[in-house]
Amino acid sequence: MIHKFFNNGMYIVLDVNSGGVHVVDELAYKLLDHISPPLAKDCPEQAITALSGEFSQQDIREVYSELYELYEQKILFSEDDYEKYALTAVASPIKALCLLVALDCNLRCEYCFAGKGDYGKGRTLMDIQTAKRAIDFLIEKSANRRMLEVDFFGGEPLMNFDVVKQTVEYARSLEEKYDKRFRFTVTTNGLLLDDEKIDFINREMYNVVLSADGRKCVNDRMRKRVDGTGSYDSFMPKFKKLAALRGDKEYYVRGTYTKYNLDFTEDIMSLYNEGFDQISVEPVIAAPSEPYALTEQELPAVFAEYDKLADKLRGLRAEGKHLNFFHFMLDLDQGPCAIKRLRGCGCGNEYAAVSPDGSIYPCHQFAGVEEYKMGSLNDGSFNTDMKLQFARAHVYSKPECSRCWAKFYCSGGCNANNYLYAGDILNAYKLSCDIEKKRLECALTLKAERLIEQGV
Repeated sequence: MIHKFFNNGMYIVLDVNSGGVHVVDELAYKLLDHISPPLAKDCPEQAITALSGEFSQQDIREVYSELYELYEQKILFSEDDYEKYALTAVASPIKALCLLVALDCNLRCEYCFAGKGDYGKGRTLMDIQTAKRAIDFLIEKSANRRMLEVDFFGGEPLMNFDVVKQTVEYARSLEEKYDKRFRFTVTTNGLLLDDEKIDFINREMYNVVLSADGRKCVNDRMRKRVDGTGSYDSFMPKFKKLAALRGDKEYYVRGTYTKYNLDFTEDIMSLYNEGFDQISVEPVIAAPSEPYALTEQELPAVFAEYDKLADKLRGLRAEGKHLNFFHFMLDLDQGPCAIKRLRGCGCGNEYAAVSPDGSIYPCHQFAGVEEYKMGSLNDGSFNTDMKLQFARAHVYSKPECSRCWAKFYCSGGCNANNYLYAGDILNAYKLSCDIEKKRLECALTLKAERLIEQGV
């Protein structure tokens, strides 16, 4: 399988199975429309006939020979070596846990997937006993995994900061005993940050996700306080202080764009100009009936905006500056392991979420969905059949994904969004797919340009 596209003046061909990216000329680009595997050594006559009105027969044959050489090297029309891994997919030990330590929030973001903080379950905080049982559960279910991950999430987790601190202390106390090492992450809107919390986060958190939507006017339209006032002026100085004191430890600013800010490049650049260079701004996922929701009607504007963003990044690179936009990150040299490429984040299999009442879900976005409650810490129940169901949710069990050129980069998309907006975890949510494919084309173009600059 190949995918070819034209972007920023370049004809680009992706060989899906090998991951090979080829920058070709117009003749090769058009010739690929007239050939398919298995390739013969000599150029097919019908291809020559089809293109002879635009190119000389000699040029067509020479370019075909070059394409045939790539085919022989197994980096063009290469065979699929991944499906065999999918067919042997089994449940894996759990390595990551999301602790919903606060089903409450001091913001009322319009687009919040969590029902503005409480997941439709009422505003509650996790107690330390439940948090400790969650750590015990992770250690038990991690088998021989040594590196374990715990995400503190909400709502707003800093509304339950004492439990966050005690949970970290408890987990650290078990590392030597069980030969485990914990890596913690916290996602915060920043309103409750102070010097004590910043010091603790920068000392104990492997990663920090700072929630902000960009420009003040954009952020404050969607991310309001309980009293309806904007939040930007309160959190931004605190975010800047945390990032400045964090040194070289990982963090990123994570925002959401909606129908209201289709010019989201300006929001990314606003965050960059505030001093942040690790940025993720993602499309809102919402029912089409919501006034801020993205629909197919907005896709042309969204696609044009990603091209605009790519141009901005080119300009920064030319000036010797750096902005790491997460959705344009691609590793064409090694990439994720085979299983990661097939199943993505590990939702429901390697990853689970725990709510304040001890209920276990496949991930934080499934919290409160009773159909997908996997068990409870309170009675020790855990649905291993459901875990296996998620282990088998990969790009070959998702019919639309199995035929898609982007499958090894999106890994079948978000299972929660597939369920909520396409009716089943195995159904692809088309709107998300279309946006993801455009981002990938921009990312592949940027990567190809950098390799050319480096003479690779």
